[in-house]
Amino acid sequence: MEAKRFLAVSALVLTVAGTHLISGFEDAPSGPSLFAYLDSVGVPTICTGSTKGVFIGMLATPGECEHRLVEDTTYAGLAVHRLVKVKLTQEMYNSLVSFTFNCGPGALAGSTLLVKLNQGNYCEAGKQFYRWDHAGGKKLRGLTIRRKTEAIPFIEECK
Repeated sequence: MEAKRFLAVSALVLTVAGTHLISGFEDAPSGPSLFAYLDSVGVPTICTGSTKGVFIGMLATPGECEHRLVEDTTYAGLAVHRLVKVKLTQEMYNSLVSFTFNCGPGALAGSTLLVKLNQGNYCEAGKQFYRWDHAGGKKLRGLTIRRKTEAIPFIEECK
C-alpha cells in the first residue's frame, strides 16, 4: 500500500478530480445550468454553483460557465491556502476547496473544522464536515451526501 503524501498547502492546486468533485454536487444531471435559478435557500445561481453577480433571467454560455468555475474554485483555493496551516494530502485539499466553494471562506475561517485541522487533528476535523449539512435551517440530503464525501480523506486518518 502506498504511503499518503502530505504536502504544504502552498504546493497544492485543485486537480481534475477535485473539479469533478465540485461539479458532481453543483451541476444538474445535464451539466452546468446556463439559466439562472434559485438554489435551495433562494440564492440566484448559474452554471456550476456560481453566485457572484447572478440575477434571475441571466443566461450564460458554456464558455462563461467554464470561466466562472475556474474563477470560483480559484477563490476557494486561495482561501484554503490562506487559512490552513498544516500539511494536507491532495484529496484533503480537494475536499476543503469543495467545502469552501459551497459554504464560503467565512464559514471555513470560523469553523471548528479549521481549528481541529490546524491543530493537526485530521480525524476530528473530518468529523466536523458532518455538521455542515443544513441550509436555510433544514437538513438537506444532498448536503449530507456531499459532506460525507468531503470527509472521507480526513476520516481515513481515524484508522
